[in-house]
Amino acid sequence: MKQGTKILTLDNGYHLWTNTQGSGDIHLLALHGGPGGNHEYWEDTAEQLKKQGLNVQVHMYDQLGSLYSDQPDYNNPDIAKKYLTYEYFLDEVEEVRQKLDIDNFYLIGQSWGGLLVQEYAVKYGKHLKGAIISSMVDEIDEYVEAVNRRREEVLTKEEIDFMHKCEAEGNFDNQRYQDDVQILNINFVDRKQPSKLYHLKDLGGSAVYNAFQGDNEFVITGKLKDWHFRDQLSNIKVPTLLTFGEHETMPLETARTMEKLIPNSRLVTTPNGGHHHMVDNPDVYYRHLAQFIQEVETDTFNK
Repeated sequence: MKQGTKILTLDNGYHLWTNTQGSGDIHLLALHGGPGGNHEYWEDTAEQLKKQGLNVQVHMYDQLGSLYSDQPDYNNPDIAKKYLTYEYFLDEVEEVRQKLDIDNFYLIGQSWGGLLVQEYAVKYGKHLKGAIISSMVDEIDEYVEAVNRRREEVLTKEEIDFMHKCEAEGNFDNQRYQDDVQILNINFVDRKQPSKLYHLKDLGGSAVYNAFQGDNEFVITGKLKDWHFRDQLSNIKVPTLLTFGEHETMPLETARTMEKLIPNSRLVTTPNGGHHHMVDNPDVYYRHLAQFIQEVETDTFNK
């Protein structure tokens, strides 16, 4: 498949930006987080895997409502009802796979993308060679408990109480509140500073993010607050890699539970990695990923 950008026209008429990097017979489809995030932390994935001695075609795309892809008018209640759903984004992955003409492939997803990997492996697992869940849990309640503990690690009680007050009032635009969020981001999301993922202005995707997550990574007011998938983990039958940062927002205790419940899975962690540990510590992150792919390719993967 030719490297570079390709615009896909979906059956619903919307357009998605996609990009392919790398070469070889191994295909990896990369899903970004958010939702409403974008592909950027996957831009060097093919290059990073090549450093590890592995040639892989890496396919990435911006999901509907994100960055370079079409931005529906989510203020229209009919559009919001149809497209701001788990089902839509899951089936979008499958349509992208079909339109890129890949099969027997690896699927990696970061955060929200890791949620989609879990759901895809259950519904469309026959197309997968392997699944990589990057920094995403199966039970959102455990995430909420974990991020509240994270606040206590770096903020005073006064600041934590102030954040809770703002959240109760919906006062997310308060500058002091946002400053506290940034402290949390630097410690647990983007530990490598300055972050490559910051932009001069909002480039789109906030409507989707707000609908599912809320204002920021440390409070959930959207649809994700009801995310529970533990009873489905045993239905993930493909080899699965769970990869988490050692200092991130997602709880490692939950990751260990997931490793026990997904039949053929392995948990690895990235030292000094936050939620975006593929950026914080790429050498370790991609060494783990390359080892997983190589073992699945040679039928030597086991827990």
